[in-house]
Amino acid sequence: MRKTLIALMFAAALPTVAMAMPEGAGPMGPMDGPRHSEHMRGKGPYSQLDLSHEQRQQIRKLMGEQMHERKELVQKYLEKLSPADQKAMKDEIAAKRQKTEADIRALLKPEQQKEFDAIQKKHAERRAEWAEFKAWKAQQPQKAQ
Repeated sequence: MRKTLIALMFAAALPTVAMAMPEGAGPMGPMDGPRHSEHMRGKGPYSQLDLSHEQRQQIRKLMGEQMHERKELVQKYLEKLSPADQKAMKDEIAAKRQKTEADIRALLKPEQQKEFDAIQKKHAERRAEWAEFKAWKAQQPQKAQ
């Protein structure tokens, strides 16, 4: 059951990862610097369809809804795991993320490493703020009762 659940979660996340693969050069892939707007204008998954602005907005909305639904589905199955399995999975994901970040940093030049460290610090601060907000939000219904 546990292996099936983990396989399901990875399968659900695979399309997102595949779409996020970098096409261009740069330490952060296609979202790096000024090339970001070029990437978003012409190299999306439906760029060859000659979509109108309204169609692009509707497709973006549908894809966003799909992403949120997939996240909710994964969360539903994650909650069925025992707390020990949940913690083990989260720890393993965090360890893999840290290893990947270290591997990326090792590829960079010293000035790029400084910028990468600044970006990582900013992301860590955002994650801490988000965790603080979630903790605060979890306490709100308790106070109302």
